[in-house]
Amino acid sequence: MDKTERLFAVMDALRRHRRPVTAAALAQEQGVSVRTLYRDIQTLIGLGAPIDGEAGVGYMLKPGFFLPPLMFTPEELEALVLGARWVGAQPDDGLGAAAKNALAKIATASPEDLRDRINDTGLWPVAVWAEKKPMPILGDVRLAMRNERAISVGYEDEAGNCTERTIWPVQLAYYEGKQTIAAWCCLRSAFRHFRTDRITTLSVTEERYGKRRAVLEREWRDGWVHDRRYIG
Repeated sequence: MDKTERLFAVMDALRRHRRPVTAAALAQEQGVSVRTLYRDIQTLIGLGAPIDGEAGVGYMLKPGFFLPPLMFTPEELEALVLGARWVGAQPDDGLGAAAKNALAKIATASPEDLRDRINDTGLWPVAVWAEKKPMPILGDVRLAMRNERAISVGYEDEAGNCTERTIWPVQLAYYEGKQTIAAWCCLRSAFRHFRTDRITTLSVTEERYGKRRAVLEREWRDGWVHDRRYIG
């Protein structure tokens, strides 16, 4: 890897980190010495890259920095196209349309016209379910998570019993042919998982979560890891 490629790689690494990352961690990630990493950081700063931090503390890229026209390796472009096509195969029409728009923006953000390459990657996701049935509630769940608003749902269990609950969605998992909401259930005062095909009614309320979603997510993840450790 020449120096120019290495500098772009360092910038990409900084973009992936939302908090300061040490030079040692960056150097290990890039496969270079810490001394080389320090020199690369200083070179980038000299070229005008808005990098905050210092040796021994860590570095981070200031928000609002726009990279030059986007350049993609063949593998990067294939990953983007395959991911967007998989999203488009889901019953979430809002995300499907957004994925198509994102690819169109990527095609025009590059110095070269990528439309032919995007249309001819030869990679397609395989949908194993018989028919894609749009599920509008998925957009409501995503909206609730973004704004940290509670959801009121009618939920039917395996026996056909329906309960009314208020939940705070934490994660929305897209499986092949089904989706599951991980949420804090106010009725049970515990984290529960809800299959979207068993939700009979759903409405987003103005009620705020009792905790920040980031805090709830950590608690849910810690409990999930703990439970898995003692299974079997």
